[in-house]
Amino acid sequence: MTTHLDLNAVCARSGDVVAREIEGEILIVPLVAGIGDAEDELYTLNETGHAIWQKLDGQRTLKEVAASLVDEFDDPLAEVEKDVLGFANELTRRGILVAKP
Repeated sequence: MTTHLDLNAVCARSGDVVAREIEGEILIVPLVAGIGDAEDELYTLNETGHAIWQKLDGQRTLKEVAASLVDEFDDPLAEVEKDVLGFANELTRRGILVAKP
């Protein structure tokens, strides 16, 4: 099933993954088969992904997450919203994030 989130969506980290920060990078480890594209696949996040991941608390909308990152990245709001939405859609598709009802 493909999920297409919008900026009003609220996302939280899946209970089927564990994330750890190691030397400034976030490493995401699936705990169950079927997360991501292959079994036992590990994920690391770049600087932008790391910043977005830190803000996804299951309370804020993606629009609120993007607004909180505008000053940090000094990019236009529309660009940050596009990045946040793309990140959330991709990680939701892989089962790393879940959209809250």
